Amino acid sequence: QVHLVESGGGLVQAGGSLRLSCVASGRAFSRYAVGWFRQAPGKERELVAAISWNGGNTDYADSVKGRFTISRDNAKNTVSLLMSSLKPDDTAVYYCAAESGLGYIGTGSWDFWGQGTQVTVSS
Repeated sequence: QVHLVESGGGLVQAGGSLRLSCVASGRAFSRYAVGWFRQAPGKERELVAAISWNGGNTDYADSVKGRFTISRDNAKNTVSLLMSSLKPDDTAVYYCAAESGLGYIGTGSWDFWGQGTQVTVSS
């Protein structure tokens, strides 16, 4: 099992930046692809960004391309999401998830989830 804990959420003004962190415990975390999801009230949960086990491949939602950057440090069991040029539409609860499978994005299921951290962007 993998336990994930997110941190770094808060209230940010539009145009600002924020860095979210996901710290994992449990064995073999470095073997998993990891994704950041978000869910706003009245909307479906969506995948924002994902990264393969070694950081060699990343995917981003079209809505955040050029603004968000996902990275990982396997030595510290940490995955980060740097968000810049934030918009009010980015307001949501952000979740970190680990994907079982081969360690590449889309090769498994999002089996392990953190508790979420709230990001609020004011206009």
